[in-house]
Amino acid sequence: MDFVFLSKEQDVATVTLNRGKVNAINDAVVSELKSCFHQLTTDTCIRAVILTGQGKFFSFGFDTSEFMNYSKERFTTFLMNFTDFYTSLFLFPKPVVAALNGHAIAGGCMFATACDYRLMATGKAKIALNEITFGASLLAGSVEMLKVCVGERNAQRIVFNGTMFSADEAEELGLIDRKVPEENLLAEANNVAREFAQRDQQAFQSIKLLLRKNIALEMRKREKDSILEFADIWYSPQTRRQVQEIKVRG
Repeated sequence: MDFVFLSKEQDVATVTLNRGKVNAINDAVVSELKSCFHQLTTDTCIRAVILTGQGKFFSFGFDTSEFMNYSKERFTTFLMNFTDFYTSLFLFPKPVVAALNGHAIAGGCMFATACDYRLMATGKAKIALNEITFGASLLAGSVEMLKVCVGERNAQRIVFNGTMFSADEAEELGLIDRKVPEENLLAEANNVAREFAQRDQQAFQSIKLLLRKNIALEMRKREKDSILEFADIWYSPQTRRQVQEIKVRG
């Protein structure tokens, strides 16, 4: 794999996004993540997974520069693959701990909300579903997963304003479970993952499905229409102008 690294230590696997400075999401990243998590599903030695990023970004979100060259049809296919992956992550049968090493923006935030537990490094890192700030919409599944984390009222505040939240603010909202000094992030993520790993796997999977199966069914029922609407808005002249102006700042 070129952009997703997999390491294993005893019964915990660590999946690391490593694509350039900002770990931007494109077709290849989604494909490699799918392959990686599929492998971990059947690995009987692995009882918990950590999802993190390399560098100062967990993930900037979509690779907007690359997608400016996509046809609408190709971009729609990407969205289908992207949403299919985050839904499978939301239902992944083993515990998944997000270790947010840096900025988790838009699609990166969606990956985080699909996990079971979120730790975030203190400091300059921000987390946001900020699509509204550049004229884009959201996907049905991303909204449902956000509501699981923060509730309906806070979800509305987050997506209507597109605010970039610090670790302190995100913890207060429930968008993350706990903030951690950057130098302790992976050690703490390992501690959380190992706590999860000690629990009965069959019971965990059953309880997780009881909590999430109906939500995932609702996500899948509404996702196709939301993808089509997302693409329509993304390809509108005003949104494309704003997407072209996006600048990445560390």
